[in-house]
Amino acid sequence: MSDLQGSTRSNLSAAQLSEATLVGLAERLGDAMRRHGWMMGTAESCTGGLVAGAMTSVAGSSDWFERGFVTYSNDAKVTELDVSPDALHHFGAVSEPVALEMANGVLLASPAAHVAVSTTGIAGPGGATPGKPVGMVCFGFAMRVGDGITSRAATHVFPGDRAQVRLAAVEFALRGLLEFVGTPG
Repeated sequence: MSDLQGSTRSNLSAAQLSEATLVGLAERLGDAMRRHGWMMGTAESCTGGLVAGAMTSVAGSSDWFERGFVTYSNDAKVTELDVSPDALHHFGAVSEPVALEMANGVLLASPAAHVAVSTTGIAGPGGATPGKPVGMVCFGFAMRVGDGITSRAATHVFPGDRAQVRLAAVEFALRGLLEFVGTPG
């Protein structure tokens, strides 16, 4: 029985550490957004709102968090974020082109948002296809610049089970946003 209790304590400690890391990153992001006077938006598929949840866990996040979209289905990506059906067909939902269109779509749908992040991936345990393993997540980062939008994409393959992949993707998204807005995480 003590082994089970020790194991539970270890798991809780890891979960608490992960949550503290995410909240700390979100607080730093909020500080950067406030300094710039910017608002943030999210578009999430595989993370299912966890990125927005990390941001809104910070007290006062309404000062800098504008809105989040959870667009799990391809239809939702098209109707809510204006993702091109051609991009979905040619590259698949888990791709950098779709991640970029999702992030850009946040800024197009939300004139008040200055910065956006998107996540689309394969959290597992199933869903892998040739060239797209379980744990692969594509990210889009977009920012208003003048009259246009600048954006970049990133892809990372995270180890672990579904919960671990999703939490690692949230951390990667927050760190990527900090770097994107000029405050390396």
